[in-house]
Amino acid sequence: MATIAVERPSQTWRGGAAYGAKRSALVAAGLAAFWGIWEAYRFVGERAGITWPFTVDATNMPHIHDMLSALTKPLQPGGPRLIQLEWHWALFTGKEALLGFALGGAIGFAIAVVLAHSGILRRGLLPYIVVSQTVPILAVAPMVVVGLGTKGVKPWIAVSVIAAYLTFFPVAMNALRGLLSPDPRSMELMRSYAADRTAVLWKLRLPASLPFLFSALKISATASVIGAIIGEAPASIQDGLGGAIVNFNQYYSTGPERLWATNIVCAALGLFFFLVVLIAERLVLRRAPEHVA
Repeated sequence: MATIAVERPSQTWRGGAAYGAKRSALVAAGLAAFWGIWEAYRFVGERAGITWPFTVDATNMPHIHDMLSALTKPLQPGGPRLIQLEWHWALFTGKEALLGFALGGAIGFAIAVVLAHSGILRRGLLPYIVVSQTVPILAVAPMVVVGLGTKGVKPWIAVSVIAAYLTFFPVAMNALRGLLSPDPRSMELMRSYAADRTAVLWKLRLPASLPFLFSALKISATASVIGAIIGEAPASIQDGLGGAIVNFNQYYSTGPERLWATNIVCAALGLFFFLVVLIAERLVLRRAPEHVA
């Protein structure tokens, strides 16, 4: 009689921990390699007089350790350190991005559900949804901020709407693809059981769309941060990372490392949103029937 090997929870935990440690080591190695390439290019560029696509000097390419060091210094004597200010700015922008991410994700999924159940609407509305993403966000942002401002909407909520504008499209497209992905035989089986559209949606279409949906959410997570940062400029918000970028850009020639340090914080915020979605994906998909059986 054949025996079936059962993997113990401790073995699974050790395997997951080893995999996580390996991934962390690869990330650290990648960052170290990027640091080395940056510094090497600057070293060669300054001595070779490289001027294309930009002049390689301390203004255009500050040392990475100078960017990190700028986070530990105050903007003004006796004031808080830049990292403390960046923390508050990141929290404010993160609040805007989170609301935009949730709003855009909900709208995108609702659009996908409607289009998945109607071929006529899918053929009629899908081109306009695609065209909506060809409009530059810099052109949309002022209209949204001014338009909602006349209705008494708070500026940061208007910025969240801009973030939602960048978020809904990948969710709608990928969720639609996932909702249409179930095998036709499975659809026929559900109909043979007299299942209505709601039952088919929750028991067949939605589980099949989860891998597609999470792929879209990982894209939208970083897009929501970008939308929030961009939207803060026309909203004249000074409490977020977008306002900090505008301010530091005005003094770039005298303190470029501050702008670059803010860019690092922006990247870290986007990475944080991405990792949260990634963790949620692992937890949800691990409970999928093919993993539980």
